[in-house]
Amino acid sequence: MNEITHMTEWPGKAYPLGATWDGAGVNFSLFSENATGVELCLFDGQDGNHEVARIRMAHHTDQVWHTYLPTVRPGQLYGYRVYGPYEPKSGHRFNPAKLLLDPYAKAISGTICWSDALFGYTPGHKEADLSKDDGDSAPNIPRCVVVDPAFTWGDDVSPGTPWHKTLIYELHVKGFTKQHPGVPKELQGTYAGLTCHAVIDYLHSLKITAVELMPVHHFVDEKDLIGRGLSNYWGYNSIGFFAPAARYSGSGIMGEQVNEFKTMVKTFHREGIEVILDVVYNHTAEGNHLGPTLSFRGIDNANYYHLASDNKRYYVDYTGCGNMPNMIHPRVLQLIMDSLRYWVLEMHVDGFRFDMASALARELHEVDRLGAFFDIIHQDPVLSQVKLIAEPWDLGPGGYQVGNFPILWTEWNGKYRDTVRQFWHGDKGVAGNLAYRLTGSSDLYEHGGRRPYASINFITAHDGFCLHDLVSYNEKHNEANGEGNKDGTDYNLSWNCGIEGPTDNQEVAKLRERQKRNFIATLILSQGVPMLLAGDEIGRTQKGNNNAYCQDNEISWIDWDLDKPRQELLEFTRLLTQLRHQHPVMRRRHFFQGRKITGSEVKDLTWFRPDGKEMTDEDWNNPSTHSLALCLAGYAIEEVDERGKQIVDDTLLILMNVHHESISFVLPAHNPKIQWKTLMDTREATGKRSIQLMKGGELYSLEARSLVLLQLVEERRSSPLA
Repeated sequence: MNEITHMTEWPGKAYPLGATWDGAGVNFSLFSENATGVELCLFDGQDGNHEVARIRMAHHTDQVWHTYLPTVRPGQLYGYRVYGPYEPKSGHRFNPAKLLLDPYAKAISGTICWSDALFGYTPGHKEADLSKDDGDSAPNIPRCVVVDPAFTWGDDVSPGTPWHKTLIYELHVKGFTKQHPGVPKELQGTYAGLTCHAVIDYLHSLKITAVELMPVHHFVDEKDLIGRGLSNYWGYNSIGFFAPAARYSGSGIMGEQVNEFKTMVKTFHREGIEVILDVVYNHTAEGNHLGPTLSFRGIDNANYYHLASDNKRYYVDYTGCGNMPNMIHPRVLQLIMDSLRYWVLEMHVDGFRFDMASALARELHEVDRLGAFFDIIHQDPVLSQVKLIAEPWDLGPGGYQVGNFPILWTEWNGKYRDTVRQFWHGDKGVAGNLAYRLTGSSDLYEHGGRRPYASINFITAHDGFCLHDLVSYNEKHNEANGEGNKDGTDYNLSWNCGIEGPTDNQEVAKLRERQKRNFIATLILSQGVPMLLAGDEIGRTQKGNNNAYCQDNEISWIDWDLDKPRQELLEFTRLLTQLRHQHPVMRRRHFFQGRKITGSEVKDLTWFRPDGKEMTDEDWNNPSTHSLALCLAGYAIEEVDERGKQIVDDTLLILMNVHHESISFVLPAHNPKIQWKTLMDTREATGKRSIQLMKGGELYSLEARSLVLLQLVEERRSSPLA
């Protein structure tokens, strides 16, 4: 269309980037170093399909194109068309026929409608992406929305839960609420649904201190998934790093999603629960050189993306998703940092889990532990104060970086997951590694000056088998994904307890339930920060699918109709989280020393064999060691609380038996005045046993493949194990 000349236009400013409502008008600004021209396109606010103005942005400062429109208001829909060379071999893919999303858009009005017009080249052309397509993509791409940032936060503050007191619950906004009976039908699958009393009460009952939301940045459903009747359920395909995903909004998609998200955060904070976002800055939804032109590619491809040095037509890709951001470019770093600060300062979130964080550390090809990204975050007065969690791996060489992230960072501890699975699987030679994992993984984190809470412990996560499937399947069953069961990992460290999948065999079912309890108990009793996958506590199943990224249906949604075993597992989990909440000896801020504490005969931790004697090096190196005991001395924590008062707790004893036969443990402490009380036993469906007191030196019969937690009961509070 012809340029509209009657709309009042002022030069505006280069900063802040994006569309900014100041109460009188809107400033628009867009970075592009290599563009030769930029047009701002405005669309009708009713249906968004009618372009009402196209404004050539005549002003640019420091490579930023900008204009100010005093007559524009919040709710205005817009997009950009950017002019420049279409030279893929030189890294340039400008195509003004393609309407582009603003990288700084605070809201996006909906989803894309797949069409060949979304591609900058002509699909099927003999020259592939070297060809250029002139089809207009505007009818197929959603609009950016100008938002009013005003919101009544009141006295909202972050709960500020210390790391050592944190219990993380990883959940999917839609999957958690879609079938929840306590969430009104119209709010199921939405941000607002998470604010319902039934949801909050449930989280409180589990002592959850932080919800980790799977991606809520605006994301795209891939074309091939749509063609198979599926969608990108997980959301690891971001295109809008400032915009909350409109698909989870129950109040509207014209900016209402922003306030709905803020209300959710405010509600969680009022209830003492932090909000952590799973963020995907390691790639975008535009994919590889054959992907669509949605935003960054058409704005300044050569600067936004990490291109191959020998042929800039192609992208460097250590994520398996087609592209990577160009982390050595200051404007790309600025984009990510501005996004992170926006979510903290404007949306009040409390932290981030960075998907494939190793990719962000790559300045060229190597994983640089002290890369620019980490340096910038460490010096940032805002971001250095929030919770930072790394998924410490990517697909490139040297990408597995568990234990190598710097101070201030915690990590998803994949070695914890694997070791605990191996132990309860019955693998030999695991005992030594298990000892490290149960006590905070000092072998990974202590050398760098970090603490036990640097380890985010997990048995299961969104990616891989959920807990029920971990004990029910030896092999993945991903046929529903339409990829011939070739997707998803084959390295599951799972055990079906003798029968693959669902069974009516009561002995197998009973063993599976106990194995679930063993995993949950191990997780909650370990030093470090436990992360529980939503639904594991009620035995959710994905029917053996270990890669349900595209299953927006009952395979992924939590089923809240609980039978007796699922209800009992929930009660068991609540018992464990309550015990962790009550006992600071489970939540130490410093690593164990394994020695006697000054002025006391008590060791802060002691490992025992079933015969009551301390473990020796020979025991640790014995591949057949399959039963052990860990004593945590509550008198030897050597830490103080927030007011400087010495922390003292009960002494606890954990007995673990992965053997297929029962084993009798000699209880430590031969002082006749000392007794042990059973707090939890995984042989019981809910973990609860009638109060049972046993003297030190007596035998405790531990059932095959089970775990028990005991508490020391004494008449005098000194040298309890003397």
